[in-house]
Amino acid sequence: EVQLVESGGGLVQAGGSLRLSCAASGETFDDYAIGWFRQAPGKDREVVSCISSEEYSTYYADFVKGRFTISRDGAKNTVYLQMNGLKPEDTAVYYCAASPPRPPGYYPDTREAYEYDYWGQGTQVTVSS
Repeated sequence: EVQLVESGGGLVQAGGSLRLSCAASGETFDDYAIGWFRQAPGKDREVVSCISSEEYSTYYADFVKGRFTISRDGAKNTVYLQMNGLKPEDTAVYYCAASPPRPPGYYPDTREAYEYDYWGQGTQVTVSS
């Protein structure tokens, strides 16, 4: 089992930056793909970005490409989401999630929330105009 704790959220003006952290404890962190999701009031949860467990390959939703960067530090068991050029529409609760290793031949679509077994409690990001 993996425990996840997000931090780094807050209130920022449009155009500003924040860096979210997702600290993991428990099983071997490096074996898990990690995703960042967000949910705004009245809206569905949506994927923001994810990073694989081995090659550290990354995915970004179109609405954050060029503005957000995901990275992971295996030594610190932490995944980061650097958010630059924030917009009011980025306001949401941001969650990190961990997708466990899968059997050979199964290739999870880590853009999908159902691929993730463990979730953090979320951190609020508010961007003022």
